[in-house]
Amino acid sequence: MFRKFFGKKNTPQPRQETELDREISALYGILVDVMGSDRLVLQAGKMDALRYMRSHDPAERILALRRILEENPTLSPPPKPSELRAQVVLLSEVIADIMARRQIEDKIERKINEKMEKDHQDYVKDIRMQILKEEEPKAETPHDKKKREELQALEEVHLTQSVMELLRPQSLEEIVGQERAVKSLRSKLASPYPQHLILYGPPGVGKTTAARLVLEAVRGTPLSPFDKDAPFVETDGTTLRWDPRDVTNPLIGSVHDPIYQGAQRALADSGIPEPKPGLVTDAHGGILFIDEIGEMDIMLQNKLLKVLEDKRAYFESSYYDPTDEKVPPYVKMLFENGAPADFVLIGATTRDASSLNPALRSRCAEIYFEPLTPAHIVEIILNAAKKLNVELDDGLAEIISEYTIEGRKAINILADAYSLALDRAEDKILHIDRPIKISKQDVYEVAQVSRLYQFVTKKASSKSTVGHIFGLGVSGFIGSVIEIEAVVFPAEKGKGTIRFNETAGSMAKDSVFNAASVLRKVTGKDIHDFDVHINVIGGGNIDGPSAGTAILAALVSAVTGKEIRQDVAVTGEISLQGKVRPVGGVFEKAYGAKQAGIKTLVIPKENAKDIPKEHLGLRIFAVDTAEEAFEKIFAEPIEFVDDKKVSLIKKISSTTVTPEELNQLGIRN
Repeated sequence: MFRKFFGKKNTPQPRQETELDREISALYGILVDVMGSDRLVLQAGKMDALRYMRSHDPAERILALRRILEENPTLSPPPKPSELRAQVVLLSEVIADIMARRQIEDKIERKINEKMEKDHQDYVKDIRMQILKEEEPKAETPHDKKKREELQALEEVHLTQSVMELLRPQSLEEIVGQERAVKSLRSKLASPYPQHLILYGPPGVGKTTAARLVLEAVRGTPLSPFDKDAPFVETDGTTLRWDPRDVTNPLIGSVHDPIYQGAQRALADSGIPEPKPGLVTDAHGGILFIDEIGEMDIMLQNKLLKVLEDKRAYFESSYYDPTDEKVPPYVKMLFENGAPADFVLIGATTRDASSLNPALRSRCAEIYFEPLTPAHIVEIILNAAKKLNVELDDGLAEIISEYTIEGRKAINILADAYSLALDRAEDKILHIDRPIKISKQDVYEVAQVSRLYQFVTKKASSKSTVGHIFGLGVSGFIGSVIEIEAVVFPAEKGKGTIRFNETAGSMAKDSVFNAASVLRKVTGKDIHDFDVHINVIGGGNIDGPSAGTAILAALVSAVTGKEIRQDVAVTGEISLQGKVRPVGGVFEKAYGAKQAGIKTLVIPKENAKDIPKEHLGLRIFAVDTAEEAFEKIFAEPIEFVDDKKVSLIKKISSTTVTPEELNQLGIRN
């Protein structure tokens, strides 16, 4: 058969066949068995090897074999006689590899046949699924075409950027009123060992913007671990919910089981669960910013805490079989090693620190952003006006500052007034050379339509008043002044009554009774000899004892007729010994005093370290006793009586007092 295909008519009589010729012929015979004679001839024709195959020269026949096996028609020249033996050995090894591969393929084919016989129906189903995957999609239906065209039309519509996007600070220098907070934030992120952070503060003061800009500022700096491509992943704690079944968890990540949730089709068909890494992995190497982190479920906070400790997010599934050879390597890695999650957490909240997991707080540095003063709001408005290229009426920025303490809200008011000014313009066209002018009336109209009210309605005064004083309170991160007034009327001795508005709370009522006891101690007058009415204007709820000193001053003023300065605000608990005890929220209360135009702030001596001197331009006095406080509160000195005078005053109503004793009280006969 071999001569049938490779013999040649009218050729010279071949020389006597050697052992090398027989080996070469054997190799050709093996190729005929492996490839088939037809395929071998076809391959030899493609490789321009037929004429060499028919040759009687062993070198040319070896060259033909090499061209066929290496599939290279340009191989040349034939090997030298000294190389023939080595070439035959090399070709033998190549053909042996082909035969071994063929045996393996035959073995696999037998296994496939066995599998088909064992479970024919499943095999047919798999084949059908494969055919469906490979089948070309059908022609687009008219309905689908219409939907696609509508979607493409939507893609062509683009609005200009929102006004909030335009006016958002683009650099750290544009963040107004938060210099100390931004400095602290930057120092903690620029360090080789950055800390997890929690930012506290009222809304609209720049917490989110500051975090984003600080990361941009420290990226790629020598000491910072953040490279130039470090991600900033932002999410909102109000949208993150804890699922007890652990089915969905966009923050940490979840596992899509093949039965109930449906992993991707290729995995679901094989019964393999699919891990889905969450935001903690997206933030790997950068910052994960969670706004309103105080709104997160406590269980989710605990899960986040575990990720912070491990710097990885781990996955579990009862469907995962580590011995299953069909599991893709990346799925195996996620289940066995977890997903990397080495990031810096920055959480922002407008709630109190008590709303956060104490364990989470202990792993984070805490930075407090400060409320904005009217001067800060004015600066924000003026900066925004430059970006909008508008003119403002004189005093317009100050008017806006009366309606809000939030930078974001102030920008919204300006943007609304800008829209009204544009609508009022005759040509309704923006002019670079002739900017739009916003009037005060535009702002007032915005306030009326939006039902805004002036944030600060209590104003300090240079005129002193009897029985009226400014106390200080705090709600969240916002301080405010509390107006307290008192009036007294003479009553039958020992039968006077005390009236106090119930809405002020039980703590305020306790402060009234404490103040009544101290009143007798410092003035010698018994509160029960008067009908007393104490009122917290507006009915605000005082949930702590910090109004004690203010209530005492109002009572003393009403009883003695001494006037109280109306440019002074006071905070501090009053003890029965007349000591001014420390209270919380002094820093925030200072902002409330500044908003109301207060010039002098009286605080407990033990709170002096909680607030910088001359903070916000206020004159701040730290006092230890009621006597020291009264020196700053009253317009004229208050005469205090000692214990001996008090005992003598008691004797006036029950015994005869000697002229000498009356002189001790300052009473002439």
